[in-house]
Amino acid sequence: MANISTSAPEKVGLLRVLGPAHVWALGVGIVLVGEYMGWNFAVGKGGAYAALIACWFAGLLYTCVAMIDSEVTSTVAAAGGQYTQAKHIVGPLMAFNVGLYLVFAYTMLEAANAITIGFLMDAVATMTGHEGLDQRPFIVLAIMFLAWLNYRGVLATLTFSLVITAFAFSAVIVLFLATAVLTGDSPLRHADLMTDLPYGWVGVLAAMHFGLWYYLGIEGTTQAAEEVRSPARSLPFGTLAGIMTLLIAATLTWYVSAGLMPWEYLGQAGVPLFDAARLSGSTLLMVLLGIGTLFATLASANGCINDASRAWFAMGRDHYLPSWFGAVHPTYRTPFRAIVFLVPIALIFALGAPLDQVITFSILSGLLEYTFMPINMIMFRRKWPLDSIKRGYVHPFHPIPALVLLTLCGTTYFAVFLGYGTQLVAMVAFYIVVSLWFHFWRYRFVNRGAQFTMPWPRPKGY
Repeated sequence: MANISTSAPEKVGLLRVLGPAHVWALGVGIVLVGEYMGWNFAVGKGGAYAALIACWFAGLLYTCVAMIDSEVTSTVAAAGGQYTQAKHIVGPLMAFNVGLYLVFAYTMLEAANAITIGFLMDAVATMTGHEGLDQRPFIVLAIMFLAWLNYRGVLATLTFSLVITAFAFSAVIVLFLATAVLTGDSPLRHADLMTDLPYGWVGVLAAMHFGLWYYLGIEGTTQAAEEVRSPARSLPFGTLAGIMTLLIAATLTWYVSAGLMPWEYLGQAGVPLFDAARLSGSTLLMVLLGIGTLFATLASANGCINDASRAWFAMGRDHYLPSWFGAVHPTYRTPFRAIVFLVPIALIFALGAPLDQVITFSILSGLLEYTFMPINMIMFRRKWPLDSIKRGYVHPFHPIPALVLLTLCGTTYFAVFLGYGTQLVAMVAFYIVVSLWFHFWRYRFVNRGAQFTMPWPRPKGY
């Protein structure tokens, strides 16, 4: 009688092919578009000085985020990022909500990027005498192309992001050097354009809302945890190098833009760095920053598709969502169903919602996620002290970063409420409703015993 094999088929998983440079490209690539557009709405809220203060306080907030993420993710190295952290450390209801925060933050950011690409194409067409360009085909084409790229494989996707992100960051440096350092008669006119705080310190507080846009998405480096070759080395290095890159880019962006445009115009500009290049009087800079704006938006949308799909995939794999979403493509080794499913959601918002509203929904979802992180970090250190499990990175000064992050999150909630109170209430109500749905219906499908995949000892005190 022939032998019949009863072994289970080989389980197809994600490929570990990424290095620290890809992690840097994922984090900075998602965020750098914030230097090319969106941050300047903070100027409209409180003036140029208020935007600078918001830039540095938001930088402090995200430095705390990067430090906390580097420790926890280098230890919990699995797809899903903060969702997976919450699943292991806090509990299923928190994990479900954090997973949704991630998906909505990145999908809304992807939609904002697509809107910006359409706006940029329209601006270029207007400059060449072709007014009234239909932006919608460019929006659809950008999202569909990047979704196809993500579908085909993570290495090609993030290598593409690495190249165009490096170009976009270099363009910011070149613009600063050309306008502030290398020219004898600098076009920057800070003394003429800078004013006091037009709305006082309330304006500074309100500016914190869009101050987050300088850095929103750096926490997305955690989504690569299951696809990097050495999580303990690559994740902390890529994340911390990324936040340092963004702090430099954000400060230089503010300096050049505030020196070339009055705050009244800067506060409502669609593509401020491109406008700054045009006002510099250099055709070469205008072309360079036009390409840089396009590359920054493409890199950001590309990273957003990568991160949102990983979070959605991880939730499907754990049965928090239908397990159909937890499939991996047998050839490309990507979460292909999650990628395809999220495309129409991004298109709906990109084609049907104004840019500031889309940005606000992304910021609010991100802000809810950041509020969870201090709680997660404190519980992580209490349940598994430093000597109980091996960590790839240990962030210093605990619990100060967690407490600072919690304080800055509370301040930013108030800032958002000042201008977008209705959206804030609607978003919180939405998450309460889906939490009830998960608790009373979806949780019955979750296999609690199969969720905990980390080889850790029993938590202290349990």
